[in-house]
Amino acid sequence: MTQPIFVAEPPAPYRMHPPLVVDCSMLAAALFDEPERDAAVGRMAGCELFAPYLLDFEIASVALKKSRQGLGEVAACGLADYTALPLKRRPVDIEAQMALALRYDLTAYDAAYLWLAADLKAPLATLDRRLGEAAQRHLQSLE
Repeated sequence: MTQPIFVAEPPAPYRMHPPLVVDCSMLAAALFDEPERDAAVGRMAGCELFAPYLLDFEIASVALKKSRQGLGEVAACGLADYTALPLKRRPVDIEAQMALALRYDLTAYDAAYLWLAADLKAPLATLDRRLGEAAQRHLQSLE
């Protein structure tokens, strides 16, 4: 009679908090009370959030636009909430980023999110249709 094999593992962090690459559209919806806020918050809940470093500049740009629209308090609250997020920022391979931008007709900014998702082999959450469609094609092609 063969003996069963026992494998004991501690819980992996990625099982408890799966990785998710989020772009500016997702976080801006949540942080600045956009109409898609509840859907964005719901999708990010329980995930370990990742983004390229450029997200800081994009969020600052959204906050500046809100301030110029007379929504200074919304902008200030959104920025405060952003700085408190347990978001992991990562560098991006710029040559690969450019190749993805050319391949999928994306902006360099959007290609950074796509590259990071592919590098981490993690889902990408976005409200941007073009980026979302490119991500579906690209991430499904990975092995």
